[in-house]
Amino acid sequence: MTRAAASDQAQTPTGTVSSPASLPASLRQMVAALERERQALATLDADGLFEAARDKEALCEALSPYAPEAIDHETRPLVETARRLNDVNRRVRNLLAANVAARLEALGAPRAAYKAGSYARTASLGMNP
Repeated sequence: MTRAAASDQAQTPTGTVSSPASLPASLRQMVAALERERQALATLDADGLFEAARDKEALCEALSPYAPEAIDHETRPLVETARRLNDVNRRVRNLLAANVAARLEALGAPRAAYKAGSYARTASLGMNP
């Protein structure tokens, strides 16, 4: 299948390709994928998160041919719901990552970004970190 043909089709949650999807159908599938991602985040299900990421990527490709003018009274609520769910999921992911970083730092592991920057500066000056 060509890349162009693949972008016209949406991937279902089971990993099989469905027939060419309409904008509302693709948006409904995106909302469902975001809901699955939220559930995977809540249960810390790594496999579920990877599956949700693959589904979202496939759906983004399916949505890419549509222009903003394609949004109508039927699709606008779906777009807003997907946007809201994506934002909530992003915040949860960031909170989880911040909690892990804080816990590792509390255990004595400095944040890598600070260590790398500090190391780079001291190494360029010929000093031992």
